[in-house]
Amino acid sequence: MAICPKNKSSKGRRDKRRANWKMTAPTLVKCSKCSKLMVPHRVCKACGAYNKREIISVD
Repeated sequence: MAICPKNKSSKGRRDKRRANWKMTAPTLVKCSKCSKLMVPHRVCKACGAYNKREIISVD
């Protein structure tokens, strides 16, 4: 048997529940090596550094 709601949920109650489901802009920080914007705790796409150390070589 499938789950069946006991009573109808109004549009207001439904929309209040969905009000907190929204997109957020990604957090960006400056790279410590090249000062370009990057996502924190990731390897920088511009210079390939993480925590002031070169992890990957970028051509």
